[in-house]
Amino acid sequence: MTNVVVVFPKRENAERIRAILQRNGYIVRRICLSGTAALQEADLLGEGIVVCGCRLPDMNYDQLKERLPELFDMLLIASESAVPEGPAAGISWAVMPLRIREMLSLLDEIAEKQAARRRSRKLPPKRSGKAQEMIDRAKRGLMKKNRMTEEEAHRYLQKTSMDSGTGLTETAQMILRLIGEDPD
Repeated sequence: MTNVVVVFPKRENAERIRAILQRNGYIVRRICLSGTAALQEADLLGEGIVVCGCRLPDMNYDQLKERLPELFDMLLIASESAVPEGPAAGISWAVMPLRIREMLSLLDEIAEKQAARRRSRKLPPKRSGKAQEMIDRAKRGLMKKNRMTEEEAHRYLQKTSMDSGTGLTETAQMILRLIGEDPD
């Protein structure tokens, strides 16, 4: 589900927008009355949609968009006269007077774009049980021989792997050989 943050300088306007969104299946994570509060919430959430007005007490919508985390999109609710050239890239725009269906359609579009972006992010391949066991054995060996914590041993494995340009499993094999254990 997409994180939604509603940002308007007047609480009653923000509450109205939140009520509309919640009635239509959106979860509003927070209502903010300033751009600074919205930025703090966005940093905590990491990705989502900011629904806001044109002017906030501490910044305009374009300044807010510029400072939002990369994975946040914006739905601007404003009159045509408030944004003469139209909003900047990465900002969808619902014109006042607000048509609820239009706003919901734009939000659905943005949410689908974000879902597609999440699906396209590549996850690292899952390690086999044998490879993970080898890595765990190498960590235990490092912990015993060098009196490291598990976290230190893991960091050492990662750093050695990056420095040598080999995979974590290959590095674990090398360490097991160095400490006198059979990697297989």
